[in-house]
Amino acid sequence: MARLSDLSLRNRLYMATYRYRRAEWAPGAVLRRPLSEARVAVITTAGFYLPGQDPFDEEMKGGDFSWRPIPLDADLRQARLGHRSDAFDPGGIERDPELALPVHRLLELAADGVIGSVAPTHYSFQGSVSAPGRLVRYSAPEVAQALHSEEVDLALLTPV
Repeated sequence: MARLSDLSLRNRLYMATYRYRRAEWAPGAVLRRPLSEARVAVITTAGFYLPGQDPFDEEMKGGDFSWRPIPLDADLRQARLGHRSDAFDPGGIERDPELALPVHRLLELAADGVIGSVAPTHYSFQGSVSAPGRLVRYSAPEVAQALHSEEVDLALLTPV
């Protein structure tokens, strides 16, 4: 894990002056079935997008709040990264996209009966969205509806 001292002076200053939002904790959803019967999806902030999908807008002020669906059968070796932070080292995820979107591991867990099944679609957001208001107002409810329509019981969040 990186330390603040590993970042450039510019990024350290940014982190020191960034106005972080505070939110009161609210209990999340309750799993309504045993894990061994649950359908699981992954939501990542790796900024993955596939050939044929629009790339994330790395110049959008505050960050691109849109999302990309990643089908279960997608070849993650073809995925591109649209993560906008220059404090992010993409090397590990470029070598192994499963670090951020572990669908094959989920398939193994499903085959072993640990989880019920793997969702047909997973979701990717751009990392380092510094103005999350539009993400909260628009994108999160859209993805929540998509997860509901695919009868997903549990979402594994992989922040990058």
